[in-house]
Parts: sequence; C-alpha cells; structure tokens
Amino acid sequence: MTFQLQHNDPYSAARAGLITTGHGEIQTPIFMPVGTCGTVKGVHFQELRDEVKAQIILGNTYHLYLRPGLETLKMAGGLHRFNTWDRPILTDSGGFQVFSLTGIRKLREEGCEFRSHIDGSKHIFTPENVMDTQRIIGADIMMALDECPPGESDYQYAKKSLGLTQRWLERCIKRFNETEPLYGHRQTLFPIVQGCKYPDLRREAALHVCEQLTKLNDGGGASIGGLAVGEPTEVMYEMIEVVCDILPKDRPRYLMGVGTPQNILEAIERGVDMFDCVMPTRNGRNAMLFTYHGTMNLRNKKWEHDFSPIDPGGCSLDRLHTKAYLHHLFKAQELLALQIASIHNLAFYLRLVTDARQHIVEGDFTQWKRSVIDDLGRRA
Repeated sequence: MTFQLQHNDPYSAARAGLITTGHGEIQTPIFMPVGTCGTVKGVHFQELRDEVKAQIILGNTYHLYLRPGLETLKMAGGLHRFNTWDRPILTDSGGFQVFSLTGIRKLREEGCEFRSHIDGSKHIFTPENVMDTQRIIGADIMMALDECPPGESDYQYAKKSLGLTQRWLERCIKRFNETEPLYGHRQTLFPIVQGCKYPDLRREAALHVCEQLTKLNDGGGASIGGLAVGEPTEVMYEMIEVVCDILPKDRPRYLMGVGTPQNILEAIERGVDMFDCVMPTRNGRNAMLFTYHGTMNLRNKKWEHDFSPIDPGGCSLDRLHTKAYLHHLFKAQELLALQIASIHNLAFYLRLVTDARQHIVEGDFTQWKRSVIDDLGRRA
C-alpha cells in the first residue's frame, strides 16, 4: 500500500490523498461501508459499485473467523474471491467485538479468551493468531489487536489497558513481518491509537504508533480507536486533534466506528482520512435517512402524500422513488424499504466525503463545511 498526500486545506488540517492497494485506488477522505460477515446488509455488490460508489468495504475478523471459518476462506482463496468484491477490503482485528462480550471473555497478557456468541465454544485471540487470521482473510488493510476500554474508564484502567495494547502491537508487527500474503496481493497493517479520553495517554499512544510504523515491512497507516464509545462529542474531537497533531503526515489516518455526517466533517477538518460506521445501514433499516437538509424518519405520516423524489441530488434510486412510496414500504414492512434506505444512506455518506474532497482540492473546505454542518444535524 502507498499513500500520496495530494492537497491540504489552507484553513484547517483537512487533506485529500490517494491510497493505492493491490485491488485498486482509494481517494481520501473516504467512507467505508461495513460488511461485517462478508456482506453489507441488504446491499448487492453491484449496487455498492454503481449506486453507492464504494471504493473500499470492511470485513470483521471476529465474525468471519467464526463463520464461515478460516478453512472455508482459505479454500476459497480469501474473502475477495469468496464474496466476489474486486475492490479493496479492510478488516478490523476483532478486538472490539471480543471486548464487547462482557461476561464471556477473559483478558490476559497472552491475548483474549472468549466464547462464541453462536454456540458458546471457547476461542482465544492473540496478536499472532489475529495476524494469521487476517492473512487468511486476505484483506488489503489489516488491523492490530487492541483493547478498547469503555469511554468512561478511569485513568488507571485506561493506562493499564494502553500498556497492553502497545505490547500487543509490538507482537503484531513482529508476526506481520514474519509472514507473507497468501493470495498474490500485498497487505499492510494499521496500528491503533488508544488512550481513552486522556490527552497524555493519547499522546503516548500516538508517539508509540509512530515509532512502530517505522518497523513495518509494508507501508502502513494509523487508526484512532476507542472513540464514540460513550465520551462527550467535544472530548472525541479534542482527542482527534491531539492524535492527528502527532501522527505522521505521510500515512493515512483512520477514525474507527465514527459516525454521524457532522462527526465525519468535524474529523476531516482535524486531519482524518478514513471512516467506517454501521449507522448508515442500521439507521436506514429503521427508516432514518440522512440528507443535506437533515435526517428524515420515513415512517412519519408527514411523508404519506409527498410525491417528491427521496433525494433529488442523490443516487438513481433516490431520484426514481418518492418519499410517499418509501413511507408506504416501511408501513407495509416490505424488505425493499430496508434496501432502498440502506443504499440511499450509504450513497449519501460517499457523496458527503466526495464533496468534502472536492472542496479541499478547491481550497474552500472550511467555508463549505460551515455552510452545511448545521442542516446535517436537524430533523427534516
């Protein structure tokens, strides 16, 4: 993987770049649809390509490890061949999912022991086997194993957790450097900056990641984890600033699991390049649509006789179908409602970051962001 920094906004830390992988290029800033089990819920890959304009999607190591399992993925030739997505894929380490399994996981220096949410079987994730697992999955971008502490963790717990994440990172990099890709394309590894809501821990984590990136055999970027997990939004923005001030300018920066359209623009302004979140599809399945004029709840009666397009500036489905029709589909509990809403939201998120990139290139990102940010957060 390579990263080329192409443009800097003159009035903020916003930037536009180009990531090149074995499965194609990614223009940043970018939003990555979440394909947890090798699929983005309710959306065909053709729609991801043609309507959403997705350049890269995510897979989840925890879920793919449990089902379909590593044997199947290896026999298939990796996730790209298994699911036929021919563009880049990023996999998380599975750490966030494992640490969400409160009561059925045990944390120790070796790794994290957990029980499957499917059948209760016992497993362990270590830095080494998580690297091996992601080699088998074959993602273009792999994540290091980390512990994601709760947003309101006290300082001592956050410090102890960060120490474990840093030791695990060193083991991840060692294993990554000792192994090779399995399917003929290069893979790279992103360390994850933790540190909860404490600026000094975030600085320590960012400096450690900078040091470790120099030891990687193949490119690499940096992820910012452990945010949008219960801390106030202002704290999240502060931590992003602290970390982006330290991370190297010539590596892509990925803010994990964030967030609303407003969150994304605020993070772009602070220097973040990559985003993922389940919000577009999860909220879409619950009739909430994001637009430049705010969020719409399509179950509300106000849309019953609104025969205007879902979003005149959106994808072709938005221009084809009316708000009244989509309202009807949700009221009738038709599966097509979930599909249309998911495609709309994903296409809007990709449109948002594409527009942001264009304004960074043109040098007026800050003014444009100021003109749209409030409307993005209101109820339409």
